[in-house]
Amino acid sequence: MTEEFNTGTATPPPPPSPPDDAIAEAKGTAWLSYLGILWLIPMLTLKENPFAKFHVKQGIMLCLYAIAVMIVGSIIPVVGWFLIIPLGSLAILVLSIMGIVKSLGGEYWKAPLGVNALAEKWFKF
Repeated sequence: MTEEFNTGTATPPPPPSPPDDAIAEAKGTAWLSYLGILWLIPMLTLKENPFAKFHVKQGIMLCLYAIAVMIVGSIIPVVGWFLIIPLGSLAILVLSIMGIVKSLGGEYWKAPLGVNALAEKWFKF
């Protein structure tokens, strides 16, 4: 006879998965979140949709990253102009394309380079 002992720490249940209809509803619009200021469109049209909110948060963060790259690259002469701006812009372009593909595929994709972590931390809507 085997006995299981309760150690007092229970593992929390997994978070509920969003309904498929929420993903289907937002899939056609959520990809706009990764095209600069166009994140406003899904934010204003799909306010209560969790899938749209997730991608809008990341889109806002990528937009802020792009602004930061341009400011830092413009301030630092030569290195900024020929290294920071081109490489930073390329990284943002790659992340944007990946975000568009994942959102069109109906996936919750956590963007790397701190994009998702900062988006979840800073934006609570």
